[in-house]
Amino acid sequence: MKVNTRSIVALGAIAAISSLTLAGCAGSSDSGETTAPDMSGSITVWVDADRAGVLEAAAADFTEQTGVEVTLVQKEFGEIRDQFVQQVPTGEGPDIAVGAHDWLGTLVTNGVVAPVELGDKAGDFEDVAINAWAYDGQTYAVPYAIENIALIRNTDLVSEAATDYNDMIAKGQAAGTEYPFLVGLDPEAADPYHLYPFQTSFGAPVFGQNADGSYNADDLQIGNEGGVEFANWLGEQGAAGILNTNITGDLALENFTSGKSPFFLTGPWNVPAIEEAGINFSVDAIPSAGGQDAQPFAGVQGFFLSSESENTLAANEFLVNYVGSEDVQIALYEVGGRAPALTAAFDQVEASDPVVAGFGQVGANAVPMPSIPEMGSVWQYWGVTEAAIINGGDAPALWTQMAADVQAAIE
Repeated sequence: MKVNTRSIVALGAIAAISSLTLAGCAGSSDSGETTAPDMSGSITVWVDADRAGVLEAAAADFTEQTGVEVTLVQKEFGEIRDQFVQQVPTGEGPDIAVGAHDWLGTLVTNGVVAPVELGDKAGDFEDVAINAWAYDGQTYAVPYAIENIALIRNTDLVSEAATDYNDMIAKGQAAGTEYPFLVGLDPEAADPYHLYPFQTSFGAPVFGQNADGSYNADDLQIGNEGGVEFANWLGEQGAAGILNTNITGDLALENFTSGKSPFFLTGPWNVPAIEEAGINFSVDAIPSAGGQDAQPFAGVQGFFLSSESENTLAANEFLVNYVGSEDVQIALYEVGGRAPALTAAFDQVEASDPVVAGFGQVGANAVPMPSIPEMGSVWQYWGVTEAAIINGGDAPALWTQMAADVQAAIE
């Protein structure tokens, strides 16, 4: 676990896609499964710096195969959504952009994205990745990476994975460390994202889901009986000192890397610091606190299509058969360190990277973070209510009031 060869392998993975330059070679190919007829012109793709090298190689290959030129424009990832919404209606936006699935509600309600025609290839991706980019029965991106939290276990302190939450706490206490378990919380807003798998283990998702995996804003479930049971559990964990809103994410990481706890609920973004600290660790499933599956939120990144693209045929071809190819998906994993969304690519990675494999196995049981606009009303009340309960508030009353406030805000 202490050696990370990702940066070394990444260069080879990018080179494996294509050795051509971005300008490519206009014209068609005689070989071609990926060659689509009757394509010409050009497309523009917005991409962040981390993924630009991979896209450059894929674009060169696409140009050689189809004759369609690709212009890559580097953008700050965090600025892409708002700029896309502003520029697409003016005709100044790109044909394709990279982004996160929780932008989808904003993109759809502003009318700036078009469905991607995946056809039978939709079945080649992990279900959670396709569901994340679904809205009203349509799929709006080619996903490439799945990110979620999992339970990191210091294997020098605890040798076996926990069977459930209570077993984890018992193992943590038996280890004799300062903290049996760590999760970073905010003093004012707790952290609904990190606590969500425990909430789902009580049978209390935020919203119900439609048959296609999309969320139904008319089916608010956060305030159901399981939600109240979860609230009572939160209060118990706060009273016991296991959940502590004074232990922020940074403090939780510092304490874990100092060997002060055998368990840390976190995401892959903290793995480099854990590796650097020389901690021997395993990535485990999140233990259930309520008896049902503990399902974290999944964040899924992908490339989506502008509703104002003037070359949708070429753009869709590039998305489905190039961004969606096994080589490109693996190369994107190599530069990003997140589980590939394409199942065949994930299967390759799983065999060689136990960390990504561990997060990916937990992610297979994850649920997409809701991207519908109504989710904003949930965030408004959710975290502050959790913090109040952890800090000793009346759990049933606070949770029930929160659910009523969310329902009123949605309506």
